[in-house]
Amino acid sequence: MLTIRNVELGDVSVLRTLIYEMAEYECLPIGITDETLVRDGFGSRPEFRALLAEWDRQAAGYAFFFNCYSTFQGGGLFLEDLYIRKQFRGKKIGDALLAHVADIALHENCFGIMLNVLDWNQPAIHFFRNHGFTFLERKTACLEPEGLRALCER
Repeated sequence: MLTIRNVELGDVSVLRTLIYEMAEYECLPIGITDETLVRDGFGSRPEFRALLAEWDRQAAGYAFFFNCYSTFQGGGLFLEDLYIRKQFRGKKIGDALLAHVADIALHENCFGIMLNVLDWNQPAIHFFRNHGFTFLERKTACLEPEGLRALCER
């Protein structure tokens, strides 16, 4: 049976494990630690929120999100990750997690949910399109530490 609940401090190691699994699937480098998740998610000013999906009391997946702001539309949510472990796929757990995030967005009067999807991840693109997401003609850019230092030295 499926349950979805807020991630709690005692779930940090499970959350980190799930994040590492997602990073491996997406072939992305990762450096997040339990300590970073504790500091950033459970301090005086939490930087993120997360939901944990459990199937028969086993960690099946998670949704990781945070508040964002649009100068054109106001407050929204940014869905950083939506991940379901392979052995739990096909049970509509992703649908349920996404619906929980949508419910939070509605209750908080958000303009919507924003997210990024890697170009090659056709299953994710298909999933989000099937749930009514519109893909915008934008490019995501990131200025990483080396670039940050170079910019500050100008």
